[in-house]
Amino acid sequence: MPDVAADGLHVLFCGINPGLMTAATGHHFARPGNRFWPALHRSGFTPRLLKPAEQEELLSHGLGITNVVARATARADELSAEEYREGGRLLALKVARLRPRWLAVLGVTAYRTAFDDRGAKVGPQKRTIGDTRVWVLPNPSGLNAHWTPTALAEEFARLREAAER
Repeated sequence: MPDVAADGLHVLFCGINPGLMTAATGHHFARPGNRFWPALHRSGFTPRLLKPAEQEELLSHGLGITNVVARATARADELSAEEYREGGRLLALKVARLRPRWLAVLGVTAYRTAFDDRGAKVGPQKRTIGDTRVWVLPNPSGLNAHWTPTALAEEFARLREAAER
């Protein structure tokens, strides 16, 4: 799954790994129940609700998308801890090369495993990668019932406000 990325982005969003629909379509967060695109819009990152097929428009807003693990699966729980750790290592190299202001990892469990940070919580992290700050966002999957669409958009908005400072 190719990244939507460029040097010096405001925020590089990082999903856990591509789902099967994302892999089939070539568009990030393509599954209809995924709440990434609505949260991005409702939080003020984008002026309108983008469709997954419009993902390249993110670059004009200083935003991008990548994944911790490249392998597509039906569910993130199919990934091994080793895949997460290797993905975290490769992600850190990518971030050091691209130098976004913020890396936003979408999923606290994925972040904890990829970066061996068991105490991480949703929100800004102490960790940096070079000059890039790190923020952990809730996983926007429709399977993550712990976060309502409103709460998800509010957390995305907290990151947007920090990124605008």
